[in-house]
Amino acid sequence: MKLFSNRQRRGKLIILFLTISAFIFGFTMSDGDYFFKINKSIDIFGRVYKEIALNYVDEVDPEKFMESGIDGLLSTLDPYTTFITESEAEEVELITVGKYGGIGITVGSRDGYITVLSLMEGYSAQRQGIQPGDRIIDVDGKMIVGLKAEDLRTLTRGEPGSELRLKIERDGEEKHLEFVLVREEIQLKNITYSDYIKDSIAYIKLERFSRGAGDELRLALKDLKLKHQIGGVILDLRGNPGGLLDVAVDVVEKFLPKGSLIVSTRGRQPETERKFFATEDPMLPQVPLVILVNNRSASASEIVAGAVQDLDRGIILGTRTFGKGLVQTITPLVYNTQLKLTTAKYYTPSGRCIQEIDYTHRNKDGIFSPVPESAKKTFKTLKGRLELEAGGIQPDTVVSEVEQSEFYNYLTRKAMFFKFANIYVQAHKDTPKVFESVELTEKLKQYLDSVKFTFQDEIETKYLELCAKSEKCKYSAAVREQFEKLKSMLKEEKPDLVQQYADEILPTLRAEIMNRYKGERGRVEEMLKDDPQVIAASGLIANKKEYARRLESR
Repeated sequence: MKLFSNRQRRGKLIILFLTISAFIFGFTMSDGDYFFKINKSIDIFGRVYKEIALNYVDEVDPEKFMESGIDGLLSTLDPYTTFITESEAEEVELITVGKYGGIGITVGSRDGYITVLSLMEGYSAQRQGIQPGDRIIDVDGKMIVGLKAEDLRTLTRGEPGSELRLKIERDGEEKHLEFVLVREEIQLKNITYSDYIKDSIAYIKLERFSRGAGDELRLALKDLKLKHQIGGVILDLRGNPGGLLDVAVDVVEKFLPKGSLIVSTRGRQPETERKFFATEDPMLPQVPLVILVNNRSASASEIVAGAVQDLDRGIILGTRTFGKGLVQTITPLVYNTQLKLTTAKYYTPSGRCIQEIDYTHRNKDGIFSPVPESAKKTFKTLKGRLELEAGGIQPDTVVSEVEQSEFYNYLTRKAMFFKFANIYVQAHKDTPKVFESVELTEKLKQYLDSVKFTFQDEIETKYLELCAKSEKCKYSAAVREQFEKLKSMLKEEKPDLVQQYADEILPTLRAEIMNRYKGERGRVEEMLKDDPQVIAASGLIANKKEYARRLESR
């Protein structure tokens, strides 16, 4: 009976799903012909599904088989149109609402252990004394060694008010430590940092666009005003993947004149045609504004950046944004499932759509292609500056991010910064007032030696490949002798990599250490000191003539 029930449920789901998905392709023929094709397709698909589910040589899981069919259908569309199962619905709710029941930790895998990476201020884990670097061994009596970090979520999340027992392993402690934590309603912050960074220049880091982001921005600006007058704002949208469209409108209208068109949407159905205007007086109508973006700034981030750019309200600084100009609507289906469906494109105030990939066409290899440069139209900002469509938001001022060396990336992949910070804090109980670069560099070298850390640069890698090939091709002993001499020379001349890359290593190292003493706020404060894009943005705001010049027609 259970199997038959699942089939019935999925039969209803596919009929509803195919009916909805058919509308994606548009009415290109008479309504009668179009609906006949829909019904015909549903009938064929349903019969194929039933035949396989009942008569395939091996037993088929009806639900997984149905989900595979739906995934196959949706794969012909854009990657943002997705089927949301009942188990995935909670994650969608988290993205849009930004709340869940938990203890306030972020974890990751380190050396085979689920390790605490950071703590959210004010919640149970932080208050009870959990520390970054702690390795979680047991949750409510269940050993979790070998479990994936993402699987821990189901164990730590739950109803606010319920208890959770953790057993952890900590460096410097001989025995496991046990904690009794209480789950609370965790409210993910949209704004993770806001403060003055130089004179009267305020810096605000906006991480996401879930419910309440506009209110958080309003409160952040009010708090900053209470300290002293704001002379300029840097709004950091780097790495912000977006969120809710109406929240993006709420955020950007804090800076734009009341009545300004912020964004418009258009799709196949009449109800998708909407225009969004600033409905409140701006909190900072004239204050210089710089918005930081990069190639991970997408969707709602691009709505904000596009509106500010088109209305010449501020300067966009950084690197080109992701280029997502599509709007999704979440439609409830049956049995607590949902369909996230692309229903419209959005357009900046000048009328340009910044969507980069054309998902209606594939190249000869079956891959979706970007809109070609020759097909892109030019649009004008309020002051007549020229901007192209279909390629994300191009910054007014391009300042590239620091390209990290392979040595730096290898240290990161091996969690050396993270591990060294844990060791450093054990030896230094008081918060350091200043870091001596030479001393910190030497301590890192000593730590890397103690853990027998090794790194092969590109030359060494090529050398080993050459050695292997020479043996395979049976070169003479004389050649192998020369290789040994070369090996000695490479060892003698190998540079001190920590010293060579100290300029990019030390800022991250200092930030990781300060995260142990002051949490996320301490980490951000330390990183901002050496951030080239933040430094450039501060310089533009301080130079009023240059700031004004970059907003003039070009």
